[in-house]
Amino acid sequence: MAGVITDDRPPQSDGRQSGPLIVTEDVDLLDDLLRLCAAAGARPEVQHGVPERRGGWDAAPLVLVGDDAVDRVRGAARRRGVVLVGRDQDDSGVWQRAVEIGADHVLVLPDGERWLVDRIADVAEGVGRPALTVGVIGGSGGAGASTLACALAVTAARAGRRTMLVDADPLGGGLDVLLGGESADGLRWPAFAQSRGRVGGGALEESLPELHSLRVLSWDRGDAVVIPPEAMRAVIAAARRRGGVVVVDLPRRVDEGVAEALAQVDLGLLVVPAELRAVAGARRVASAVGMVLRDLRVVVGGGPAGAGGFGGLGCFDAEEVARLIGLPLVGELPREAGLLAAQAGGMPPGGVARGPLARFCTAFWERVPVDATGGGS
Repeated sequence: MAGVITDDRPPQSDGRQSGPLIVTEDVDLLDDLLRLCAAAGARPEVQHGVPERRGGWDAAPLVLVGDDAVDRVRGAARRRGVVLVGRDQDDSGVWQRAVEIGADHVLVLPDGERWLVDRIADVAEGVGRPALTVGVIGGSGGAGASTLACALAVTAARAGRRTMLVDADPLGGGLDVLLGGESADGLRWPAFAQSRGRVGGGALEESLPELHSLRVLSWDRGDAVVIPPEAMRAVIAAARRRGGVVVVDLPRRVDEGVAEALAQVDLGLLVVPAELRAVAGARRVASAVGMVLRDLRVVVGGGPAGAGGFGGLGCFDAEEVARLIGLPLVGELPREAGLLAAQAGGMPPGGVARGPLARFCTAFWERVPVDATGGGS
């Protein structure tokens, strides 16, 4: 499956429509508006004038009024969310007609198509507070960034937050493997490589493997696939629109696709082993990442010898590492004996609720000032 994923949910069963109300008798305009609704994953109601049924005009989440229908809706009750849609770029009178019907916006097709698709998709998905998005980046190889990303996602989901884990590192081996779900049903990144424009948040969530009460977007076992910047931007934006928490495992290099992901990250965690070479390398990573991400902080972990287990600190203490890199310190990852053996047995990082790693992640979520409980999954 490839291309843009749209939300194909059925109409709501409580009498309210999930898509906009379209008011027009212009057949060509109606065809265009129906096409844009389909692209946004919304199912509209179509009327030639103000609906006769009680509440039809007032209850619609968005009303799209064709320029041909202005006379037929002029007496309708004023409300927010009315868009007057026309085709004539040179018609200066359209603004006066918009005032007459109380329209919030005037839209001329085809120039305004992308804006309108986004607006329709917003009302169809019921967009609320965007997800708190945390990016995890290794300051050096073997720092344990992927393990921390998984543990953050597992603990967030266990706390009842709607959670999505996004693997943005095509050379990392796949986070679904760390979670013991490499054979789980669901789409992986190659299915989204050609995505452009708007990706439906609900359809994205439902299409991904569900592991340990969270959704995971990872890589398949095939050849590496290049994700264009447009696809990365669209997918991360769709994940954020679902609310709750999004955790993104990021590579150390910053190319155009990674920059698109970083632009939507609220808080970055740079995982740095307390070793001289690791600190030197992490400073370069921090410099590159900091050009895009404003809130970047340090988590100090073990070196390559302790990768996966977060062994001892070596040369520096945690505060010294943060000072040398010039970033705020989040904390020091604790040692967790038997972490690799537990993963081999199907236990994900952070899966042991009373384990040191899970306690570290739980404390992190408690400190982050965010109302990110989201909804149920």
